[in-house]
Amino acid sequence: MSKPDFWQDQQSAQPVVERLSRAKSQLDRYRGLEARLEDTRVLAELSLEEQDAELAREAASSLDQLSAELERLKLELLLAGEYDRRNALLTFHAGAGGIEAQDWVEMLMRMYMRWADRRGYEVELLDSLEGEEAGLKSATIAVRGNNAYGFARTERGVHRLVRISPFDAQNRRHTTFASVDVTPEIENEIELKIPDEDLRIDTYRSSGRGGQHVNKTDSAVRITHLPTGTTATCQNERSQHSNRETAMRILMSRLLKLKEQEAEERMAAHKGEQREIAWGNQIRSYVFHPYSMVKDHRTDVETGNVQAVMDGDLDQFMFAFLKREAVEASAGRGKGTAFPGQK
Repeated sequence: MSKPDFWQDQQSAQPVVERLSRAKSQLDRYRGLEARLEDTRVLAELSLEEQDAELAREAASSLDQLSAELERLKLELLLAGEYDRRNALLTFHAGAGGIEAQDWVEMLMRMYMRWADRRGYEVELLDSLEGEEAGLKSATIAVRGNNAYGFARTERGVHRLVRISPFDAQNRRHTTFASVDVTPEIENEIELKIPDEDLRIDTYRSSGRGGQHVNKTDSAVRITHLPTGTTATCQNERSQHSNRETAMRILMSRLLKLKEQEAEERMAAHKGEQREIAWGNQIRSYVFHPYSMVKDHRTDVETGNVQAVMDGDLDQFMFAFLKREAVEASAGRGKGTAFPGQK
Protein backbone atom coordinates (compact mmCIF):
# COMPACT_ATOMS: atom_id res chain seq x y z
CA MET A 1 0.00 0.00 0.00
CA SER A 2 2.99 2.32 0.38
CA LYS A 3 3.81 2.06 -3.31
CA PRO A 4 3.20 5.34 -5.20
CA ASP A 5 1.05 3.63 -7.84
CA PHE A 6 -1.00 1.55 -5.41
CA TRP A 7 -4.27 3.44 -5.91
CA GLN A 8 -3.96 3.67 -9.68
CA ASP A 9 -5.51 0.22 -10.07
CA GLN A 10 -8.64 0.35 -7.90
CA GLN A 11 -9.66 -3.20 -8.77
CA SER A 12 -6.38 -4.61 -7.45
CA ALA A 13 -6.18 -2.19 -4.53
CA GLN A 14 -9.57 -2.94 -2.99
CA PRO A 15 -8.87 -6.59 -2.03
CA VAL A 16 -5.62 -5.50 -0.34
CA VAL A 17 -7.45 -2.85 1.66
CA GLU A 18 -10.06 -5.41 2.70
CA ARG A 19 -7.35 -7.88 3.79
CA LEU A 20 -5.72 -5.18 5.89
CA SER A 21 -9.04 -4.24 7.47
CA ARG A 22 -9.78 -7.87 8.41
CA ALA A 23 -6.26 -8.36 9.82
CA LYS A 24 -6.52 -5.19 11.92
CA SER A 25 -9.94 -6.22 13.18
CA GLN A 26 -8.68 -9.64 14.27
CA LEU A 27 -5.61 -8.15 15.94
CA ASP A 28 -7.70 -5.52 17.76
CA ARG A 29 -10.02 -8.22 19.06
CA TYR A 30 -7.06 -10.30 20.25
CA ARG A 31 -5.48 -7.35 22.04
CA GLY A 32 -8.83 -6.49 23.59
CA LEU A 33 -9.11 -10.04 24.95
CA GLU A 34 -5.55 -9.80 26.29
CA ALA A 35 -6.35 -6.59 28.15
CA ARG A 36 -9.56 -7.97 29.60
CA LEU A 37 -7.78 -11.17 30.67
CA GLU A 38 -5.22 -9.09 32.56
CA ASP A 39 -8.03 -7.13 34.25
CA THR A 40 -9.71 -10.41 35.23
CA ARG A 41 -6.43 -11.77 36.64
CA VAL A 42 -6.02 -8.67 38.83
CA LEU A 43 -9.64 -8.95 39.95
CA ALA A 44 -9.17 -12.62 40.89
CA GLU A 45 -6.01 -11.86 42.88
CA LEU A 46 -7.78 -9.03 44.69
CA SER A 47 -10.69 -11.32 45.58
CA LEU A 48 -8.22 -13.79 47.13
CA GLU A 49 -6.35 -11.11 49.07
CA GLU A 50 -9.52 -9.59 50.48
CA GLN A 51 -11.47 -12.86 50.73
CA ASP A 52 -14.31 -11.13 48.82
CA ALA A 53 -16.86 -13.60 47.47
CA GLU A 54 -18.54 -10.96 45.30
CA LEU A 55 -15.27 -10.10 43.56
CA ALA A 56 -14.60 -13.81 43.05
CA ARG A 57 -17.98 -14.27 41.37
CA GLU A 58 -17.32 -11.24 39.17
CA ALA A 59 -13.92 -12.61 38.14
CA ALA A 60 -15.41 -16.04 37.36
CA SER A 61 -18.17 -14.47 35.25
CA SER A 62 -15.62 -12.37 33.36
CA LEU A 63 -13.49 -15.45 32.69
CA ASP A 64 -16.51 -17.35 31.33
CA GLN A 65 -17.29 -14.47 28.96
CA LEU A 66 -13.68 -14.31 27.80
CA SER A 67 -13.61 -18.06 27.17
CA ALA A 68 -16.74 -17.84 25.02
CA GLU A 69 -15.38 -14.91 23.01
CA LEU A 70 -12.03 -16.67 22.54
CA GLU A 71 -13.84 -19.72 21.15
CA ARG A 72 -15.69 -17.49 18.67
CA LEU A 73 -12.44 -15.83 17.60
CA LYS A 74 -10.72 -19.20 17.16
CA LEU A 75 -13.66 -20.35 15.06
CA GLU A 76 -13.44 -17.32 12.79
CA LEU A 77 -9.69 -17.75 12.37
CA LEU A 78 -10.35 -21.18 10.91
CA LEU A 79 -12.19 -19.58 8.00
CA ALA A 80 -9.33 -19.24 5.55
CA GLY A 81 -11.09 -20.31 2.34
CA GLU A 82 -11.15 -18.06 -0.70
CA TYR A 83 -14.88 -17.39 -0.38
CA ASP A 84 -15.40 -17.90 3.36
CA ARG A 85 -15.86 -14.19 4.09
CA ARG A 86 -18.67 -13.85 1.54
CA ASN A 87 -22.42 -13.91 1.95
CA ALA A 88 -24.07 -17.31 1.57
CA LEU A 89 -26.95 -18.75 -0.42
CA LEU A 90 -28.70 -21.70 1.23
CA THR A 91 -30.97 -23.88 -0.89
CA PHE A 92 -33.26 -26.50 0.66
CA HIS A 93 -34.81 -29.49 -1.12
CA ALA A 94 -37.30 -32.04 0.19
CA GLY A 95 -36.19 -35.65 -0.12
CA ALA A 96 -37.78 -38.96 0.78
CA GLY A 97 -40.90 -38.53 2.89
CA GLY A 98 -43.55 -36.65 0.90
CA ILE A 99 -45.49 -34.05 2.92
CA GLU A 100 -43.35 -34.84 5.95
CA ALA A 101 -40.19 -33.95 3.99
CA GLN A 102 -41.74 -30.71 2.78
CA ASP A 103 -42.54 -29.74 6.36
CA TRP A 104 -38.96 -30.63 7.30
CA VAL A 105 -37.66 -28.23 4.63
CA GLU A 106 -39.67 -25.42 6.18
CA MET A 107 -38.40 -26.34 9.66
CA LEU A 108 -34.78 -26.36 8.45
CA MET A 109 -35.16 -23.00 6.75
CA ARG A 110 -36.55 -21.53 9.97
CA MET A 111 -33.63 -23.07 11.93
CA TYR A 112 -31.03 -21.42 9.71
CA MET A 113 -32.89 -18.12 9.74
CA ARG A 114 -32.74 -18.18 13.54
CA TRP A 115 -29.06 -19.10 13.46
CA ALA A 116 -28.41 -16.13 11.17
CA ASP A 117 -30.39 -13.85 13.48
CA ARG A 118 -28.28 -15.02 16.46
CA ARG A 119 -25.11 -13.96 14.61
CA GLY A 120 -26.57 -10.63 13.53
CA TYR A 121 -26.76 -11.59 9.85
CA GLU A 122 -29.31 -10.28 7.40
CA VAL A 123 -31.61 -12.90 5.84
CA GLU A 124 -33.66 -12.66 2.66
CA LEU A 125 -36.00 -15.25 1.17
CA LEU A 126 -35.17 -15.38 -2.53
CA ASP A 127 -37.32 -18.21 -3.84
CA SER A 128 -39.66 -20.91 -2.58
CA LEU A 129 -41.89 -23.62 -4.00
CA GLU A 130 -44.72 -24.46 -1.66
CA GLY A 131 -46.03 -27.97 -1.13
CA GLU A 132 -49.58 -28.85 -2.10
CA GLU A 133 -50.72 -29.42 1.50
CA ALA A 134 -47.96 -28.14 3.78
CA GLY A 135 -44.34 -27.07 3.95
CA LEU A 136 -42.00 -26.31 1.06
CA LYS A 137 -40.71 -28.48 -1.75
CA SER A 138 -37.69 -26.19 -2.09
CA ALA A 139 -36.49 -22.76 -1.01
CA THR A 140 -33.47 -20.47 -1.30
CA ILE A 141 -32.41 -17.85 1.23
CA ALA A 142 -29.54 -15.38 1.27
CA VAL A 143 -27.58 -14.96 4.51
CA ARG A 144 -25.52 -11.77 4.44
CA GLY A 145 -22.77 -10.85 6.86
CA ASN A 146 -19.07 -11.30 7.52
CA ASN A 147 -17.99 -14.96 7.13
CA ALA A 148 -21.56 -16.10 6.43
CA TYR A 149 -20.45 -18.58 3.76
CA GLY A 150 -17.51 -19.84 5.82
CA PHE A 151 -19.84 -20.89 8.61
CA ALA A 152 -22.82 -21.98 6.53
CA ARG A 153 -20.82 -24.22 4.17
CA THR A 154 -20.25 -26.61 7.08
CA GLU A 155 -23.98 -27.42 6.92
CA ARG A 156 -24.00 -28.66 3.34
CA GLY A 157 -25.51 -32.13 3.06
CA VAL A 158 -28.51 -34.31 3.86
CA HIS A 159 -30.36 -33.78 7.16
CA ARG A 160 -32.49 -36.57 8.68
CA LEU A 161 -35.56 -36.07 10.88
CA VAL A 162 -37.17 -38.72 13.13
CA ARG A 163 -40.44 -37.79 14.86
CA ILE A 164 -44.11 -38.61 15.39
CA SER A 165 -45.64 -37.18 12.25
CA PRO A 166 -48.34 -34.50 12.75
CA PHE A 167 -49.68 -35.58 9.35
CA ASP A 168 -50.25 -39.21 10.39
CA ALA A 169 -53.66 -39.86 11.96
CA GLN A 170 -52.26 -43.00 13.60
CA ASN A 171 -49.44 -41.06 15.29
CA ARG A 172 -46.72 -43.25 13.86
CA ARG A 173 -43.02 -42.42 13.88
CA HIS A 174 -41.67 -41.21 10.53
CA THR A 175 -38.16 -40.73 9.16
CA THR A 176 -37.69 -38.11 6.50
CA PHE A 177 -34.91 -36.23 4.72
CA ALA A 178 -34.06 -32.84 3.27
CA SER A 179 -30.88 -31.46 1.74
CA VAL A 180 -29.09 -28.19 2.37
CA ASP A 181 -26.89 -26.81 -0.37
CA VAL A 182 -24.65 -23.80 0.31
CA THR A 183 -22.88 -21.56 -2.18
CA PRO A 184 -21.08 -18.20 -1.83
CA GLU A 185 -23.09 -15.25 -3.10
CA ILE A 186 -21.43 -13.55 -6.04
CA GLU A 187 -21.59 -9.79 -6.20
CA ASN A 188 -21.56 -7.62 -9.31
CA GLU A 189 -17.79 -7.98 -9.76
CA ILE A 190 -18.42 -11.30 -11.43
CA GLU A 191 -15.46 -13.67 -11.58
CA LEU A 192 -17.21 -15.81 -14.16
CA LYS A 193 -17.78 -14.49 -17.67
CA ILE A 194 -20.78 -16.12 -19.37
CA PRO A 195 -21.65 -15.53 -23.03
CA ASP A 196 -25.25 -14.43 -23.57
CA GLU A 197 -25.84 -17.34 -25.94
CA ASP A 198 -25.17 -19.76 -23.05
CA LEU A 199 -28.18 -18.46 -21.12
CA ARG A 200 -31.92 -19.05 -21.54
CA ILE A 201 -34.19 -16.71 -19.61
CA ASP A 202 -37.83 -17.67 -19.01
CA THR A 203 -40.51 -15.64 -17.24
CA TYR A 204 -43.61 -17.01 -15.57
CA ARG A 205 -46.23 -16.12 -13.01
CA SER A 206 -45.28 -16.47 -9.34
CA SER A 207 -46.92 -19.46 -7.66
CA GLY A 208 -48.49 -19.95 -4.26
CA ARG A 209 -51.48 -21.35 -2.44
CA GLY A 210 -53.70 -18.50 -3.58
CA GLY A 211 -54.83 -15.08 -2.39
CA GLN A 212 -52.31 -12.28 -2.04
CA HIS A 213 -49.34 -14.57 -2.65
CA VAL A 214 -50.20 -15.16 -6.30
CA ASN A 215 -48.70 -12.60 -8.69
CA LYS A 216 -50.91 -11.30 -11.49
CA THR A 217 -47.99 -10.67 -13.88
CA ASP A 218 -45.15 -12.76 -15.31
CA SER A 219 -42.59 -11.33 -12.91
CA ALA A 220 -40.91 -14.58 -11.82
CA VAL A 221 -37.69 -15.43 -13.65
CA ARG A 222 -35.87 -18.68 -14.38
CA ILE A 223 -32.37 -18.58 -15.89
CA THR A 224 -30.80 -21.71 -17.36
CA HIS A 225 -27.10 -22.11 -18.10
CA LEU A 226 -27.35 -24.27 -21.22
CA PRO A 227 -23.87 -25.91 -21.19
CA THR A 228 -24.32 -27.30 -17.67
CA GLY A 229 -28.10 -27.35 -17.29
CA THR A 230 -27.78 -25.33 -14.07
CA THR A 231 -30.88 -23.29 -13.26
CA ALA A 232 -31.78 -20.49 -10.87
CA THR A 233 -35.16 -18.95 -10.16
CA CYS A 234 -36.46 -15.98 -8.21
CA GLN A 235 -40.04 -14.90 -7.62
CA ASN A 236 -39.73 -13.05 -4.33
CA GLU A 237 -39.28 -9.55 -5.81
CA ARG A 238 -42.18 -7.58 -7.26
CA SER A 239 -40.52 -6.60 -10.52
CA GLN A 240 -39.21 -8.85 -13.26
CA HIS A 241 -36.00 -6.80 -13.39
CA SER A 242 -35.25 -7.36 -9.68
CA ASN A 243 -36.07 -11.06 -9.95
CA ARG A 244 -33.75 -11.34 -12.93
CA GLU A 245 -30.84 -9.71 -11.08
CA THR A 246 -31.33 -11.96 -8.06
CA ALA A 247 -31.68 -15.11 -10.19
CA MET A 248 -28.46 -14.18 -11.99
CA ARG A 249 -26.59 -13.90 -8.68
CA ILE A 250 -27.92 -17.30 -7.63
CA LEU A 251 -26.89 -18.82 -10.96
CA MET A 252 -23.39 -17.34 -10.68
CA SER A 253 -23.05 -18.78 -7.21
CA ARG A 254 -24.07 -22.24 -8.35
CA LEU A 255 -21.72 -22.12 -11.33
CA LEU A 256 -18.92 -21.05 -9.01
CA LYS A 257 -19.67 -24.06 -6.86
CA LEU A 258 -19.41 -26.31 -9.92
CA LYS A 259 -16.07 -24.71 -10.71
CA GLU A 260 -14.86 -25.40 -7.17
CA GLN A 261 -16.06 -29.00 -7.35
CA GLU A 262 -14.13 -29.61 -10.54
CA ALA A 263 -10.97 -28.34 -8.86
CA GLU A 264 -11.57 -30.24 -5.61
CA GLU A 265 -13.30 -33.42 -6.80
CA ARG A 266 -10.62 -35.60 -5.23
CA MET A 267 -10.98 -33.99 -1.81
CA ALA A 268 -13.13 -35.23 1.06
CA ALA A 269 -16.69 -36.28 0.28
CA HIS A 270 -18.25 -33.61 2.51
CA LYS A 271 -17.02 -30.89 0.18
CA GLY A 272 -20.24 -30.47 -1.75
CA GLU A 273 -20.71 -33.96 -3.18
CA GLN A 274 -24.20 -34.53 -4.59
CA ARG A 275 -25.92 -37.45 -2.91
CA GLU A 276 -29.39 -38.96 -2.86
CA ILE A 277 -31.55 -37.27 -0.23
CA ALA A 278 -32.34 -40.49 1.60
CA TRP A 279 -31.00 -43.23 3.91
CA GLY A 280 -27.27 -43.57 4.40
CA ASN A 281 -26.29 -40.11 3.18
CA GLN A 282 -27.23 -37.89 6.12
CA ILE A 283 -24.63 -35.66 7.75
CA ARG A 284 -26.82 -35.09 10.82
CA SER A 285 -29.82 -36.70 12.50
CA TYR A 286 -32.49 -34.83 14.47
CA VAL A 287 -34.41 -37.28 16.66
CA PHE A 288 -37.59 -35.98 18.32
CA HIS A 289 -38.96 -39.44 19.28
CA PRO A 290 -38.53 -41.86 21.07
CA TYR A 291 -35.80 -39.71 22.65
CA SER A 292 -34.37 -36.23 22.04
CA MET A 293 -31.00 -36.00 20.32
CA VAL A 294 -29.22 -34.20 17.51
CA LYS A 295 -26.07 -35.94 16.29
CA ASP A 296 -23.59 -34.92 13.61
CA HIS A 297 -22.31 -38.08 11.95
CA ARG A 298 -19.14 -36.42 10.62
CA THR A 299 -17.78 -35.22 13.96
CA ASP A 300 -19.84 -37.29 16.47
CA VAL A 301 -20.90 -34.08 18.24
CA GLU A 302 -24.32 -34.56 19.80
CA THR A 303 -26.74 -32.81 22.14
CA GLY A 304 -30.01 -33.70 23.81
CA ASN A 305 -31.37 -30.16 23.55
CA VAL A 306 -33.20 -30.52 20.23
CA GLN A 307 -35.26 -27.37 20.75
CA ALA A 308 -32.16 -25.19 21.16
CA VAL A 309 -30.75 -26.55 17.90
CA MET A 310 -34.01 -25.90 16.06
CA ASP A 311 -33.87 -22.37 17.45
CA GLY A 312 -30.52 -21.85 15.72
CA ASP A 313 -27.93 -23.07 18.24
CA LEU A 314 -25.62 -24.56 15.60
CA ASP A 315 -22.19 -23.19 16.51
CA GLN A 316 -21.11 -26.38 18.31
CA PHE A 317 -21.56 -28.40 15.11
CA MET A 318 -19.93 -25.80 12.88
CA PHE A 319 -16.96 -25.37 15.22
CA ALA A 320 -16.32 -29.12 15.43
CA PHE A 321 -16.44 -29.47 11.65
CA LEU A 322 -14.06 -26.54 11.08
CA LYS A 323 -11.61 -27.88 13.68
CA ARG A 324 -11.60 -31.27 12.01
CA GLU A 325 -11.13 -29.63 8.63
CA ALA A 326 -8.19 -27.59 9.93
CA VAL A 327 -6.51 -30.66 11.43
CA GLU A 328 -6.96 -32.65 8.22
CA ALA A 329 -5.60 -29.77 6.14
CA SER A 330 -2.59 -29.47 8.43
CA ALA A 331 -1.93 -33.21 8.24
CA GLY A 332 -2.26 -33.06 4.46
CA ARG A 333 0.50 -30.46 4.35
CA GLY A 334 2.69 -32.83 6.36
CA LYS A 335 2.89 -30.63 9.45
CA GLY A 336 0.72 -32.78 11.66
CA THR A 337 -0.15 -29.80 13.85
CA ALA A 338 -3.51 -29.87 15.59
CA PHE A 339 -5.69 -26.83 16.13
CA PRO A 340 -4.72 -24.92 19.29
CA GLY A 341 -6.39 -26.49 22.29
CA GLN A 342 -7.12 -29.77 20.52
CA LYS A 343 -5.32 -32.92 21.64
